[in-house]
Amino acid sequence: MTTATGVADGLEAWIAPSRTAVVVIDMQVDFASPEGALGAYVDMGGVQPAVTAAERLVESARTVGVPVVFVGLFTSADTDSSAWRERMRRRGGDPDGESALCRTGEVGSDFYGPQPLPGELVVRKTRYSGFGGTDLHDRLKALGVDTLVVAGVTTECCVDSTVRDAFSLDYHVFVAADACAAYEADLHAASLKVMELNSAILTDTAQVAAVWSA
Repeated sequence: MTTATGVADGLEAWIAPSRTAVVVIDMQVDFASPEGALGAYVDMGGVQPAVTAAERLVESARTVGVPVVFVGLFTSADTDSSAWRERMRRRGGDPDGESALCRTGEVGSDFYGPQPLPGELVVRKTRYSGFGGTDLHDRLKALGVDTLVVAGVTTECCVDSTVRDAFSLDYHVFVAADACAAYEADLHAASLKVMELNSAILTDTAQVAAVWSA
């Protein structure tokens, strides 16, 4: 992963604690744990370093008073729209099985790795973007936030969707690349490249921690 030229020089002002929130996306059992629903089909070995990096990022944020927002997928049969299920069927999948991820009230929807503390914001979504059908934007604005440092899974799906929407809502977006992961390395790399090209600045947890600790 490379960061944009000059990022280190301006990062202290750009991610100042007074303006910034850390947003952790979909680090949940079904998406990130070997014991989750996808763990039976996907090698989660590539995800674990991102989970560990996200834990470091969250601790760095808390140390300097940067708010941490946990965004998660929480589904039910009622949120499985006909379009959602039909796309799965047309791709040759099983809508009943594929839709049953991060079901509300089940272990699969529990956060995995970094955990929200009492009083920290938890935003529940039913689609890819953390801004889709949620009050995330209002809650960030209530905090006086105009800058986001984003971590989560998967890079090409819910991270990318949230980052695009954040940029469209005029947030300054930084992606902690080492705290994000996809199930395929090439998808992760390509998605980082696209986000850097269109909607975000890439950084990493070490750079962010160095700025905040200074």
